[in-house]
Amino acid sequence: MNPMRDRKLLAVAALLALALCACSGKGGRTSAGSAGPAEPAMTVAVITHAAPGDTFWDIVRKGAEAAAAKDHVVLRYSSDPSGGGQATLVQNAIDSRLDAIAVTLAKPEAMAEVVRKASAAGIPVVAFNAGLDNWKSAGALSYFGSDDGLAGVDAGKRAAADGARHLLCVSQEQGHVALEARCDGLTKGFAPRRADKVYVIGTDMPSVRSTIAAKLKQDPSIDLIVTLGAPFALTAIQAVKDAGSHAKVATFDTNPQIPAVIRSGALQWAIDQQPYLQGYLAVDSLWLHRMNGNVIGGGAPVLTGPYFVDRSNIDAIERFAARGTR
Repeated sequence: MNPMRDRKLLAVAALLALALCACSGKGGRTSAGSAGPAEPAMTVAVITHAAPGDTFWDIVRKGAEAAAAKDHVVLRYSSDPSGGGQATLVQNAIDSRLDAIAVTLAKPEAMAEVVRKASAAGIPVVAFNAGLDNWKSAGALSYFGSDDGLAGVDAGKRAAADGARHLLCVSQEQGHVALEARCDGLTKGFAPRRADKVYVIGTDMPSVRSTIAAKLKQDPSIDLIVTLGAPFALTAIQAVKDAGSHAKVATFDTNPQIPAVIRSGALQWAIDQQPYLQGYLAVDSLWLHRMNGNVIGGGAPVLTGPYFVDRSNIDAIERFAARGTR
């Protein structure tokens, strides 16, 4: 027997055991204050109504991915702009027995039943971005997003204060509850001045451009266009030129291109609902619920907007937009 050699072997064995324990934590978080095994990896489905090419949802997804990376969550992102298609994605998440679901409720009549089905199966669900008036009845734990009706009223008041007399609200999707609330709020906040609405096909930008231009030619008294999404604001600016109109343009939501057009004066202002924050909170809240039963908001919606972006604050916003977080 060699006592010195035996002590060295014991030390090596102890180090190997510690290394094995550390490796076993990959994919999950160790419980706070515990030296025991890590929590098993959590898989969260983030299911939105995003249309192909809509850059707004790139920001939402970045927020969700940042929270997933922090919490060591496996993220499964999917989207379908149709209510039936989105409901099918939720059903697929239920069938796959995923741990939690974050979902938008743009078309609550198509989504409520399957969301309740997920909750009944023991899968926690949070709603975000759309569904302020429907998330509780659908059985979601929390809601993260803007109050679109309130945002619309604020936008209408801002438009009136800026001196607009005839406003055109451009909606890219008929039947979308959040978009309808925005236009309705605009009309209310802009009263008694005239406010009209036009529907465009949000997935067909050439059609959006021609429809807005035709409306401006038909009624030259329109002096402010308010779009309900950042990509449509950029197209509306082109349509104003096509029509030879003097109408100004403002918008709901932002994307990385918006700061430059605000700085140039081509866009008057944007209302930011902070989509990065929506995606982040949706995922992080589900992880917290799994860890200790927390319900962020305590039964009340967590509002992420509205927040006006204009030339007075564009420098700060531009830095974040360049990183894809605003």
